[in-house]
Amino acid sequence: MRITDNWLKVNWRKYRPKMLERADRDGLTVRVSTTGKISFLVRFRYDRSRNAKRLVIGSYPRMSLQSARAETERLRGRLEQGHDPRIVRKLEKHAIAKAPSYETLFRLWYERYCVKNKAGHHEILRSFELYVFPKIGSLPADKVTLHLWLDILEEQADERPGICKRLLTNAKQMQKWCVKRKLLPTNVLVETYAQEDFQLDDEEKEARVLSDEEIRYLWLALERSRMALKNQLFLKLCLFFGCRNGELRRAKKTDFDFTSMVWTVPRGHNKIRKKGGRRILRPIIPEVVPLLEQVFALTPNSEYALTNADSDKPMGKSAPLALPYNLRQWLRRHHKYEMAHWSVHSLRKTARTNFSSLTSQPHVAEIMLGHKLPKNWRIYDGHAYLKEQAGVYAAWWQRLLSLTASLPARADRRDGERARDRVRYQDVPVDPRKVQWRR
Repeated sequence: MRITDNWLKVNWRKYRPKMLERADRDGLTVRVSTTGKISFLVRFRYDRSRNAKRLVIGSYPRMSLQSARAETERLRGRLEQGHDPRIVRKLEKHAIAKAPSYETLFRLWYERYCVKNKAGHHEILRSFELYVFPKIGSLPADKVTLHLWLDILEEQADERPGICKRLLTNAKQMQKWCVKRKLLPTNVLVETYAQEDFQLDDEEKEARVLSDEEIRYLWLALERSRMALKNQLFLKLCLFFGCRNGELRRAKKTDFDFTSMVWTVPRGHNKIRKKGGRRILRPIIPEVVPLLEQVFALTPNSEYALTNADSDKPMGKSAPLALPYNLRQWLRRHHKYEMAHWSVHSLRKTARTNFSSLTSQPHVAEIMLGHKLPKNWRIYDGHAYLKEQAGVYAAWWQRLLSLTASLPARADRRDGERARDRVRYQDVPVDPRKVQWRR
């Protein structure tokens, strides 16, 4: 006789003199203890055993009759496939109890992949520690849904677009890495995109090219503002070489060979090293040697050309971010010149645009930027084009000199104060005591 929900309700928590067992169907049995506790059991025979085995799968009312029947059917299906239902349940419980948290899997990916392949891995870890781990870090990794991620990313998209893109990019890479190793069943972010889902444009598209007038005023601000000499030289070299700022920030002094006059950017510092990128060779022309010598003189005790303040570690990724804003503010205050927003990456685009007008060989300009050539060209052509690069760099340096030759007159605040003082005190008699003291 099949069991009904009403029968379960009547017998639940009802004391009785002895234990009662009642069969339902497909091997499902209900056991009622003397205290009225109702348990669901599955009866089965495994591996042609003569004796039937019993497995407790739940208790009423935490498990409903309908759920107990569905679980019985599932376990009998696994039994027909050759699995012992007792072992199936035990493994499932172990998987739930030992399921790694999202933070555990992230730190595993961070140590095995991120540290070895990403130069800015410290910033990536810090972003996840601040914005991800407090919300989903302790949850089982396979239970973190797309909706939980969207709550995190949408909040950052409004307040910190750069952080949002960093979290999305690295979370997708981390989950893809885990899926390949069967640590996660799926990558819930695989079809989520920064521009399409959060309306975040690519930073590369935001960078712009500075005009000749803007280059002139930029140079003026670099020469005459109170910006630290290290930062002045850093921006000048970025504009001249057209390099990625990370290549210069992490450059070691030994990368600059003044005998062969070549700056070698190691393959590990090349952004496209995974896509066939090689080490980058850039010629050092004599005109730029004094700038490099000034840079090296600022860090006598470090192996790196540029370092953080009071440190021997390479210049940090966030160090150059505020420099363009500071220069624009200085120009607005001292020369009433309004310069539109630009970033350090804009200097790279500015250099590349000028390279195009200084050479008839576009592949030379691409090599100067550290870009890879088309596939077959890259495979068969190993020439560094150092002579051709040097010619373009020399012409680019001359253009910079011509653009900055006629800078506006220096606005010296102290001269203005002296002029005002002369007008203010020209009719005031001189104090003899002050004259005697000055002598």
